[in-house]
Amino acid sequence: MPSASSKLYADDVSLLVVTLDTNPFFWSTFPFPFAEFLSQVLAFLNSILLLGQLNQVIVIATGCNSCGYIYDSTSDKNHGSTTGTMPALYSNLLHNLDEFLARDRQLDADAAHAPGTVPSSLLSGSLSMALCYIQRAFRSGPMPPQPRILCLQGVADGPEQYVAIMNAIFSAQHSTVPIDSCYIGSNNSAFLQQASYITGGIYYKPPQLDGLYQYLSTVFATDLHSRAFLRLPKSVGVDFRASCFCHKQTIDMGYVCSVCLSIFCEHHDKCSTCGG
Repeated sequence: MPSASSKLYADDVSLLVVTLDTNPFFWSTFPFPFAEFLSQVLAFLNSILLLGQLNQVIVIATGCNSCGYIYDSTSDKNHGSTTGTMPALYSNLLHNLDEFLARDRQLDADAAHAPGTVPSSLLSGSLSMALCYIQRAFRSGPMPPQPRILCLQGVADGPEQYVAIMNAIFSAQHSTVPIDSCYIGSNNSAFLQQASYITGGIYYKPPQLDGLYQYLSTVFATDLHSRAFLRLPKSVGVDFRASCFCHKQTIDMGYVCSVCLSIFCEHHDKCSTCGG
């Protein structure tokens, strides 16, 4: 899949929208601490801003009950300044992240989760928010910055989000916005593999999280124009399995409605989606 055409954008300016998985149920059981993960991500974001003074970085927190913007470099005019001993990027993002986690935790008090299970993060919501922000950037002028989305995800795929995620993927493909994926969970993510493959992005699963910053800076810091000249990681195999609309389970074979293309694991006389 070809990358975004450089003639549509300013070649030397990048707009990076990062979706950050903050699901507390995942991080409480994952061997790699969230604090260490966040420190390496912050160093990577700071390096993106240092690569060009016009580069833009947007960070969206992906919780298990909600999503929210927690950093926008365009509203931080002095992102290179310092507050105390920390750059403004660090202090502003961490402050907003603490507020988001508190709100998401409050919403979780009313949600029911099966004991011993990790609820999925709202990846579909964060992708939709990222695409909405990019659409606003498209309308900012005749030469908007080169947009791309980077998903930093750890929680396994939530089959109940299949339709919403695929809609976001096709919307990104239509807008020529690559979706890069850095998956740190135990297994691979079929949703993110499909997202990167369809949109022309990069899917990568770091073999060692201790060196996460190195992988982020060498693989995902590359702008779209430079990627044509580099040998970047390619997916060995992509899991194209879909999730059924009836039980929200991943299936190898199923039945497809000829009218609305809904997918079912069992035969139905009438489509429950469109009634056809």
